[in-house]
Amino acid sequence: MEEVVLVNEQDEVIGKMEKMEAHRKGALHRAFSMMIFNSQGELLVQKRSKAKYHSPGLWTNTCCIHPRPEEPIVDACSRRLMEEMGIEVKPEFAYKFQYKVKLDQNLIENEVDHIFTGVYDGVPTVNPDEVEDWKFVSLDELRKDAARNPENFTAWFRLILDHKKQGLTSW
Repeated sequence: MEEVVLVNEQDEVIGKMEKMEAHRKGALHRAFSMMIFNSQGELLVQKRSKAKYHSPGLWTNTCCIHPRPEEPIVDACSRRLMEEMGIEVKPEFAYKFQYKVKLDQNLIENEVDHIFTGVYDGVPTVNPDEVEDWKFVSLDELRKDAARNPENFTAWFRLILDHKKQGLTSW
């Protein structure tokens, strides 16, 4: 059974809950999103596998998930980056924000999302159970594509791109 870390509005741990139950109830929990760039400043994005339990086949940030209870979030970032993309990068904290959106499958994403960045110039070895496709792309091109075709992108990734456009991020 996979559990998420429940938090309050100040991102303080208040408990844990089974992951699907948290998403059905819309319980506020901790998450992270990795934003890996190459040296040209292009972002490594992935298209989620069609087998994912929500948001399948949508473009999103490099990788994301929930840290396990008692797992330091930076360790969770490194673990998940290797599991999904097959790459090793030292995650650097950029910022965090809270959001709540309704997803497909009658699920609710209610998260304090910690955004981490890193630099990688290689070719990822993606896990096909997690990732259908990937590419490096400029932030300007991503923002334009997300504005024209929002249905092709995950809800949280559109929010992250919007934060960057508004100058609310440090990367």
